[in-house]
Amino acid sequence: MQRRTLIQAAAASLAAGTLPAFAQGAWPTGKAITYLVPFPAGGTTDTMGRLISQKLGTALGTSVVIDNRGGAGGSVGSELASRATPDGYTMLGGTISSHAINVSLYPKIGYDPIKSFAPVTLIGTNPVVLVVNAASPYKTLKDVLEASKTKPGGLSSASAGTGTSQHLSLELLAYKSGVKFTHVPYKGSGPAIQDVIGGQVDMMFDTTVVAAPHIQSGKLRAIAVTSAKRLASMPDVPTIAESGIKGLGDFEVVSWQAIFVPAGTPAPIVERLHKEIRTILAQPDMQEKMKGFGMEPADLTTAQIAAFQKAEVDKWAQVIKAANIKME
Repeated sequence: MQRRTLIQAAAASLAAGTLPAFAQGAWPTGKAITYLVPFPAGGTTDTMGRLISQKLGTALGTSVVIDNRGGAGGSVGSELASRATPDGYTMLGGTISSHAINVSLYPKIGYDPIKSFAPVTLIGTNPVVLVVNAASPYKTLKDVLEASKTKPGGLSSASAGTGTSQHLSLELLAYKSGVKFTHVPYKGSGPAIQDVIGGQVDMMFDTTVVAAPHIQSGKLRAIAVTSAKRLASMPDVPTIAESGIKGLGDFEVVSWQAIFVPAGTPAPIVERLHKEIRTILAQPDMQEKMKGFGMEPADLTTAQIAAFQKAEVDKWAQVIKAANIKME
């Protein structure tokens, strides 16, 4: 009887520790968490992922390893994450492109941006800024549009990949202004912006997270931001809507960064990750970094994130259809 009681007590203890361990105590040890970044190193998603993962590993008592899997505007890494075991050991840095745009842009991406994932955290939003090399002759949006009209094929514009917010910003500008550009897709913001700095590409729309340090160092010149209002971090940079150019009065693009886990991940795991990451993002040093990047923090529940994401999917579906953008 005593032996049976001990066995039953041990079994009950193990059963009680299965999921509550995620919700109450330290994350199970012996296995690292993989934080998939569906873009190469150096971009916004990678930058935020590395900042968060360092602190998250400490909070959970285990290591969080960044795994960069770039390609197809974030679709390659996202598809990989969607097929991962939903056990709390795989996280994905999702973006406006991978989780709102690509589903309407490509005939098949290998995952459903809503059904294949569970939202954990909306890190924040940030506008996109149009930049050129500091030595470029273009100083205003009008200069850019006029130059593109006279150059065969239009000015070249880099992006972090086809279907990214950088690319869609360009397509929206072309659609609304009636001016043609040559899109030059890369596998991430890092290599793309380096070629703008090096003069191999005329210009680029990029997030303020990536572009701001290069603007501040004098390597790039900011032409305009895609937000409805000027940024506190770049008060001298006008919005595209302020340009006074016909058709651009309502121009607005806001990029966003979020964290997802594979669909089917147990609720206690999602809740613990949400709580820990929100705590990390609220820390003064993280708030300062995000402010310096021009990123607006977001504090939404997982249900609110799901609603926000669905609205974004619907919005970009309309934009892509209206601009008649098609990708193979």
